Amino acid sequence: ECVKSNSCFLRKSPQMPVLTTEPGNLSGINACKYSGLSNKKVLGLSVTKKGKKETIILTTRSTQASRARRPRNMMVKMGIKKNSKKGLAQLSKVMDAGFYRRDLIKLAMQKYDKIKTSFKQKKTVRKPRTYRK
Repeated sequence: ECVKSNSCFLRKSPQMPVLTTEPGNLSGINACKYSGLSNKKVLGLSVTKKGKKETIILTTRSTQASRARRPRNMMVKMGIKKNSKKGLAQLSKVMDAGFYRRDLIKLAMQKYDKIKTSFKQKKTVRKPRTYRK
């Protein structure tokens, strides 16, 4: 309740839904369903970049009670494979088989696909130069 209308993560603009940048929010919409701060079970997909290499990171909340008191160690990050078949299988294993936020499976898979397409770069077509005589 305390982060519903006031939070440093909120992004408000006119004629737009209230968005949020909080860690663990899968859709970016400020709603209790997607919130990474107010839910016991958190699910987030994000991208990290080290040099030229980009990786997909799945964020969940730790099940250990001792980590809940330490905000830095509260979230558990694990890498997701970039191969579509293996990555989607990895997501479904964590969420569906592990009974972890099964209501967000479809949304997580859509976001995974969007992240994968964002990695693809358009090929630049070089036009041959024409010389004047």
